[in-house]
Amino acid sequence: MTARSFPFVLAFALAGAAPLAAQAPASVPDTAAQADQEPEDGGLTGSVSADGAWQDLGIAITVFATDADVPTRTNAGSTAALGRALSTVVAADLKDNGLFKPAGPIGLPQPSFGEVRAPNYPVWAFRSAEMLVQGYVHANSDGSLTVGCYLYDVALKQQLAKAGWKVAPVEWRRAAHKCADMVYSRLSGESPFFDSRIAYIAETGPKGHRTKRLAVMDSDGANMRYLTSGQATALTPRYSPDYSQLLYLSYLNGEPSIYIYDLNTNTQKLLVRSKNSTFAPRWSPDGKWVLYSMAIAGNTDIYKIPSGGGQAVKLTDSPGIDIGGSFSPDGSRIVFESDRSGSQQVYVMNADGSNQHRISFFGGRSATPEWSPRGDQIAFTHIAGDLRIAVMTPDGRHMRYLTNSWQDEAPTWSPNGRIVQFFRTEKNTGNASIWQVDLTGRNERKLPTPVGASDPAWGPIRP
Repeated sequence: MTARSFPFVLAFALAGAAPLAAQAPASVPDTAAQADQEPEDGGLTGSVSADGAWQDLGIAITVFATDADVPTRTNAGSTAALGRALSTVVAADLKDNGLFKPAGPIGLPQPSFGEVRAPNYPVWAFRSAEMLVQGYVHANSDGSLTVGCYLYDVALKQQLAKAGWKVAPVEWRRAAHKCADMVYSRLSGESPFFDSRIAYIAETGPKGHRTKRLAVMDSDGANMRYLTSGQATALTPRYSPDYSQLLYLSYLNGEPSIYIYDLNTNTQKLLVRSKNSTFAPRWSPDGKWVLYSMAIAGNTDIYKIPSGGGQAVKLTDSPGIDIGGSFSPDGSRIVFESDRSGSQQVYVMNADGSNQHRISFFGGRSATPEWSPRGDQIAFTHIAGDLRIAVMTPDGRHMRYLTNSWQDEAPTWSPNGRIVQFFRTEKNTGNASIWQVDLTGRNERKLPTPVGASDPAWGPIRP
């Protein structure tokens, strides 16, 4: 079935690793089914500025109700327990992005199943809630789950948005992320990002002999799984624009190799292998090209090769090290780092290699640039004693620090360009972990991973 979206109404079904397919919720009690089939326009518009204009918005998030507490095939337990888990994930998503300060679900009144579509507004007005998020979970006869999500304006006593999803039990967290995405988009006017995944390098072992494996996880750190065994070191993963593949660098038998890993079939194909040092493979926005850097006779340059394989094209040809290319969202330009001026600095060139010019003039060194998906900023690592994450405009102006730690590096952007992710290395142990910070630089958090983690890459919103 072809995926379709309706105003404030979205449903999806999952079967294993298959893509999401939109469909109307099935086997849902009449009241909930009716709610998910009758979209209504809301009455709130607006946008979020970098200073966090919506942070004082009081959002109450209640435990998701259920029409019958029955067992489920999830790791969360029965439908009642799953309702608590769903609302907890929604609250964590909205809290951790730096824009909102939600309350609940712990400590708030729990609505009945009937109150999900008919909120008790006086209760929430008394608690000074401006917005209210409620939902339900229903176990279907085929073992799947239907999850509903509703956003209300308490003062106006008006429903602003609603959605319903039919999911396989193993994918229940996706419904929670979709609910958070709906609320975030409706209140902020921005594109969502919670239902996305992160690829990274999982690190284990002693400091001088680390095992580095390719791994993936949800945007909040849940559902982590390894993709490689660790027999060959894996580095610098990147998601393809259509989410179906991962590009990464591997050292197999000491030879650097660029692989494309197919996430649907769990197979991979070799794109580039060389006895020369190779670095930092990156996709073009249309997925047709892959950038990488390779050192030949002591000189490192940036190359472009078709993602399906073929002849590589050399884009740079200057003495020194050119590395780390990242395309602008429209594919017309590439930002990269080079030491051609005597130290690591950030440069920009056209996609064909023409018009190469330096844009970083901040003192110290500048490395690992990454273009924002919005196109308005470039994140990079600034090295002046400590390593700090910073952003600047594409013309090299308006530089701002987002972090202030000993060693923060390798920024990657959230799908909506609102959050920057990076990895932080501890000074004494050398242990690495993944962190996120919003564009204000005031909201920073560590993502939970079972082992050390580096080289994060944030994928787009999941299809």
